[in-house]
Amino acid sequence: MVRLIFTAILLGLLTACSSIALTPTRQLVEKAIAFELQQTQQELSQQLDLDFRGFKINHLSITEQKPLTIQNLPAFHVLGTYDLTFNLPKRRLTQPQKPFDIYLQLQQEAKTWRLLIPESSSKDTKPVWHSYLIQ
Repeated sequence: MVRLIFTAILLGLLTACSSIALTPTRQLVEKAIAFELQQTQQELSQQLDLDFRGFKINHLSITEQKPLTIQNLPAFHVLGTYDLTFNLPKRRLTQPQKPFDIYLQLQQEAKTWRLLIPESSSKDTKPVWHSYLIQ
């Protein structure tokens, strides 16, 4: 009887651990947000001739993670907020409680994650997804 209870507990723990490993972590979400910010920062630097000296993401809060399938692979629609601090040459600019809305996809081998960004299209057509490796 003890052996049966121990086996059930062990199976429950293994199942819980495996499902946690297949969901996006806070660190992964932060890396995805940082990737998007770097792209935006580069565009702004070029267009406005600004001298950004980096940024920092603080107080990341994930409020929702919805599992879904995109192009036959598991994905998550992740929503939440974070505080953003831009470092400029003579000051810091802080934006509290910035919302984020990202899509993260686990790749087929389940070792890497990709940030998915939908291309703007009409509501009648399926979105075209741009995919970026998150390391």
